[in-house]
Amino acid sequence: MNLTLDPQDPRPLPVQIAAAVRELVAAGALLPGETIESSRALAASLGISRGSVVTAFDQLTAEGYLVATTGSRTRINPLLKPIAQPSPAPAPSPAPRPPLIELTPGLPDSRGIVTPQWRAAWREAAAHALGTAPSVGLEALRREIAAHLRHMRGLAVETERIIVTAGAREGLTLFLRHIAGPGPLRIGVESPGYPSLRRIPPALGHTLVEVPTDSEGVTVPPTPVDALVLTPSHQYPYGESLSAARRTEVVEWARSQSSWIIEDDFDSELRYLGQPLPALASLAPERTVLLGTFSSVLSPGIACGFLVCPPRLVAGLSAQRELFGQPVSLITQTALASFMASGALRRHTGKMRRAYRSRRNLVIDAFSDVEGVELLPIHGGLHAVLLCQRPAAEVVARAARSRVGLTALADYWGGHTAPNGVVIGFGHLDDAQLAGALKVLAHASNSTQP
Repeated sequence: MNLTLDPQDPRPLPVQIAAAVRELVAAGALLPGETIESSRALAASLGISRGSVVTAFDQLTAEGYLVATTGSRTRINPLLKPIAQPSPAPAPSPAPRPPLIELTPGLPDSRGIVTPQWRAAWREAAAHALGTAPSVGLEALRREIAAHLRHMRGLAVETERIIVTAGAREGLTLFLRHIAGPGPLRIGVESPGYPSLRRIPPALGHTLVEVPTDSEGVTVPPTPVDALVLTPSHQYPYGESLSAARRTEVVEWARSQSSWIIEDDFDSELRYLGQPLPALASLAPERTVLLGTFSSVLSPGIACGFLVCPPRLVAGLSAQRELFGQPVSLITQTALASFMASGALRRHTGKMRRAYRSRRNLVIDAFSDVEGVELLPIHGGLHAVLLCQRPAAEVVARAARSRVGLTALADYWGGHTAPNGVVIGFGHLDDAQLAGALKVLAHASNSTQP
C-alpha cells in the first residue's frame, strides 16, 4: 500500500492514515475486496506506533471502508463500488484544495504532552530500561496506577490486583480467555455502544448479546449473560452516565446471577460537570473487572493500559500473563511510571480538561440557534451528537463539499436503529480549526439553508 505521511501535517497520525486510505480508495489505487497490509507491517513501514494504525483501521472499519474477519487479512470492503477513472484531460492542474478537517470522534489533543518532564522520562527510560518487563507489569507503574485510581476515581486498589495491558481491548481479551470454559460465553454489550470492544468477544468465539440503553445508561440484561461490558462514566454515543439507581440494579443483578461486570473506564477523567464519577468497581469489587487506558488523557500511540481484577482472579490472570508474556515494553512502562510519579500526568489531565471544556463550549455555542438541530448534552468525553431534521447523509455530503469530514450516527456508533444525526469529535483540533469546522457544519445541518 503506497501510503505516505506528511511530517508537517498537524493532524494526529490516526486521522492522517485514515484520510490517506480513503484517498487511495477514491483514486482506485485500492480496489474493493483487495487485501491490505497488516497494522503491524504498515506501522513498521511508516516508522510509527502500531497503535496509531490500529486506531485508524478501527475508524475505517466503522465507516465501512475496511472489513476484517477472524483468520483473514483486512480487506477493502468488497461491497464498495469501484470508482471509474476518467481519462486525463488536457487542462491545467487545479489549485490545491484546502486540507480536509476530520471531525473524528474520540481522538485527544496529544500536542501538549511533549513537555520537559515527558522528554526526561523517556530519555531516562531509554537509557536504563533495557531488560524485559515483568509479566504482570512494572511494579513502579502498577503503584502509580493505584495512586492514580485513588486520586482520580476514588478507588482504593491494592497493587497486586493491577495488571498492565496494551489497552482496553487487550485487557478484555486477557480476561475473557481466563474465564472461558468449554463452550462459548454470552457477553452482553451496550446497544448502541463503543464499537471497538464489541468486536473482541466474537473474535474469540463468544456470543454477543445486545443490551438496550436508556436515559439512565445500560439496562439490566433481559436474558442470562456471563458478563456485561459497560461504560458507566460515559456511555457511547449519547454521553449519559449510569444513574445511581441503575448502578445498584446492575450490581444486584451481577451478584444474583454470578455474572461479571466488565467496566470500561474510557473517558472517565474527562468530565465537564463536577468531578469524575466513582468507579463501579467500588460497589462490587468481587464481581467487577475494570479496564483502563491512557489513550484519552495522553495519546492512543502510548498503547498502554491496565486491568483491575478481584483478588480471587489475581493468581489465574497472573499465570495467563506469564504464559503469553507482557505486551508493553519496559521502556514504555518505565517512562510512564516516572511521568506519573512526577505529578505531570495529573497536571496534564487538568490542563487538557480545561482545554476540552473550552472546545465543548465552542460546540454548544455553534449550535445554540441552528434550525432543525438538537445538540445532545455533553457531560464528558471528546465527542458530541447532533440530531438533525435534514437527512444525515445529506449533512455529511454538504460538509464534505467544504472539506469537513464527519460521520452519520447510524454509520458510526448507533447502528440501524440510531436516530437521524451525526457524531463529531472536538478534542484533537485547536480552537481555530474547530471553530471553522463547526461553522461549516452549522450551515450544512441547518434545515432552513438551501
